[in-house]
Amino acid sequence: MLNVHSIESFGTHDGPGIRMVVFLQGCKLKCLYCHNPDTIDTHGGEEYPIEDLVQRAIKMKSYFGKTGGVTVSGGEPLLQAHNLIPFFKRLKEEGIHTNIDTNGRLLNHPTIELIDEYADLVMLDIKHMTEEGFQQITGKRNKETTFNFAKHREASGKKMWLRYVLIPGITNTPELLHQLGTYFKDYKTIEQIELQPYHKLGIHKWEALGWEYELKDARENTKEELEEASNILSNYFKKVKIN
Repeated sequence: MLNVHSIESFGTHDGPGIRMVVFLQGCKLKCLYCHNPDTIDTHGGEEYPIEDLVQRAIKMKSYFGKTGGVTVSGGEPLLQAHNLIPFFKRLKEEGIHTNIDTNGRLLNHPTIELIDEYADLVMLDIKHMTEEGFQQITGKRNKETTFNFAKHREASGKKMWLRYVLIPGITNTPELLHQLGTYFKDYKTIEQIELQPYHKLGIHKWEALGWEYELKDARENTKEELEEASNILSNYFKKVKIN
């Protein structure tokens, strides 16, 4: 069984091609910009039998084409890594491409088996390049866990994408972007980095939960800022995509 928040049938921004996106319930971080705060509580969601999800994916195979497949996102999907192993194993048996969208905070035995043996792609969310910034955004300590996860994926030789949210004045400074590029410039497994423009689409969800949205005064990115960030990171990565 997997504890599922929701399922998107025709996702186009969660990995290559057209994808079935399974959003799992539960996350240990509480990022200031989270646009799905209703996925944070580990006690929410709905239990789905793994084989039911596999059969749903099989019915979509004709839409996946050569590049699409299944992405598991969240919340934080690796909280359920133990049960994702049989799910991804079945998907691989059916010839379906598998992808994990994660913050990289877990690198235990089930996670290692899952990403080493069954995840064709890992999309890793880089929150910030400094410890202070990481704590400000996530409410948790130790940004190095994410970078250790990246090192493990690189050592495996398997494909990885990076994701980075551009928050004006917090994550989009040239200094931080150069730090990001410098850190990952020698990685061979990174196919691209996706820049996520900051938006406020999730504010109403925070309000519905009775939580304060601390970035309500932050502005959205200008076109010039997005272009500048893309130009900086193009010096370090093979492909830079603005979502």
